[in-house]
Amino acid sequence: MKILEGLYYSNDHEWVKVEQEKAYIGITDFAQHALGEIVYVELPELDEEFEAGDVFSVVESVKAASDVYLPVSGKILEVNEDLEDSPQLVNEDPYENWIAIVEIFDKSELDDLMDEAEYKEFCEKEE
Repeated sequence: MKILEGLYYSNDHEWVKVEQEKAYIGITDFAQHALGEIVYVELPELDEEFEAGDVFSVVESVKAASDVYLPVSGKILEVNEDLEDSPQLVNEDPYENWIAIVEIFDKSELDDLMDEAEYKEFCEKEE
C-alpha cells in the first residue's frame, strides 16, 4: 500500500494535496484496493460548494459504489475529466489521478486530518 508524504488523509480514505489556497482531492491507494476495479467516477459540478464531510463524488467499482467525502470545506474549481472516459486511472495511480481541485474555505480544517504516519497506523488497524 502506497502512502505519500506531504499529503493530508481523512478517516474515509481521501487524500488532500495543498498548493496555496487550492487543494487536490482524491481517494487513497488503500481505498482503491478495497474497491477493486473502478468502472465509474461521478464528478462534482464546477463552482459547487461543499462543507467538510459532504459527499462530493461517487466511485463505482465492480464490487460496490462508494461515496467520496470532501475532507475540507470549499468550492470546486476543476474536475479531472480524464476519469469520465478512463475511471480505471484511479486504480493505476490514485495519487496522480485526483478527482477535483477545490478552493479551500478554512485551512484550519486541515488540522483535523492525518499525516502519512498517522494514516499508515490508521490503515493497519483497519486491515
